Amino acid sequence: MKLQDHIYYVGVNDRNKVRFEGLWPLTRGMAYNAYLVVGDKVALIDTVDSRFFPRFADKVKAVIGDRPIDYLVINHMEPDHSGSIPLVRAMYPDVCLVGNKKTLQMAEGFYCQAGETLEVKEGDCLDLGGGCSLTFYMTPMVHWPETMVSYETQSATLFSGDAFGCYGALNGGVLDRDIDVEPYFPEMLRYYANIVGKYGQQVQMALKKLAPLQLRMICSTHGPVWTEQISRVVDVYNRLSLYQGEPGATLIYGTMYGNTAEMAECVAEGLVQGGLKHFTMHKLGRTDESYLLADAFKYKGLILGAPTYNNGIYPLMEQLLTDLSHRGLKNRLVGCFGSFSWASQAVKKLQEFAALPGMELVGEPVEMKQGFNPEAARACRALGETMAKRILEN
Repeated sequence: MKLQDHIYYVGVNDRNKVRFEGLWPLTRGMAYNAYLVVGDKVALIDTVDSRFFPRFADKVKAVIGDRPIDYLVINHMEPDHSGSIPLVRAMYPDVCLVGNKKTLQMAEGFYCQAGETLEVKEGDCLDLGGGCSLTFYMTPMVHWPETMVSYETQSATLFSGDAFGCYGALNGGVLDRDIDVEPYFPEMLRYYANIVGKYGQQVQMALKKLAPLQLRMICSTHGPVWTEQISRVVDVYNRLSLYQGEPGATLIYGTMYGNTAEMAECVAEGLVQGGLKHFTMHKLGRTDESYLLADAFKYKGLILGAPTYNNGIYPLMEQLLTDLSHRGLKNRLVGCFGSFSWASQAVKKLQEFAALPGMELVGEPVEMKQGFNPEAARACRALGETMAKRILEN
């Protein structure tokens, strides 16, 4: 599929994988994107999951015929992009692997790759002839330590690795202007929250480094090729990496026998009474954590509720708190509620989370002993109303 006079898409779709990285649900499949830059020399930008190599190889051959691949540029070593390196090298024995020092170390560690290599550093340029060249910029921890991007100067095309990517196979088209891109933006949010979320500072550093570049096309390793939507996708990454939440709330609760669920319903009523229209409500164990993380990144308000369990907190809430903490989520307004039968712990644990750097506790935490009761209902509605007003003030 031709993207520019000298740039071609040779990626593949995976409509079989159920969970990405064995963790995150894929309701729309996944695209593994790779590209050819064809000048006097041929450069392949990344590869695909090795299970799809035959289809990938056919696409490459359809573009270059019997010409060799001179360079294999490795922007990212995660196996869904690097898995076909040994197969490419078997097909093209003289291919030169291009990467930074950490990339080439990983290629050896993953695939025991011997042969010709070219180590590149920040700002190095690879001339492909015919007016084509690639300039390399290091973007460590977006989201592995070896990640880099490649910039083709003639066409102002950025090969961005996983950055600006999203879940979802590509249905018939590749360029954003040719397809309905709206379903991909929620999947970009979910992908960022699940995969990249911990590395906001590093994403900010990468965005500032790349800001001076003219961008006519962004070719990520997942999702559509961005042309008309470039400013939008860059804005998404900027906002998420600054942990800026939209004016809304995410209400997440766990419950065993329904009492904490009743509290959650009253909190939701309070949000509406306070004038907040935009919020999501999730029951732990029913909604996959992938979506909980995405909504926690999306909205400014975060309201958490759970019962005490084994002198601690409900296990699914404990896991969520750990994963939110690991991602460094901050700049959030946090509300807490919970229940217990004879020993109180859950609300204490939630308050500890709300005391983390960058978090602000809003309203009075609500703690209910044993069964649901009118006093708890009033307190939960008040908590929701207070949160709504605080978000709208913001």
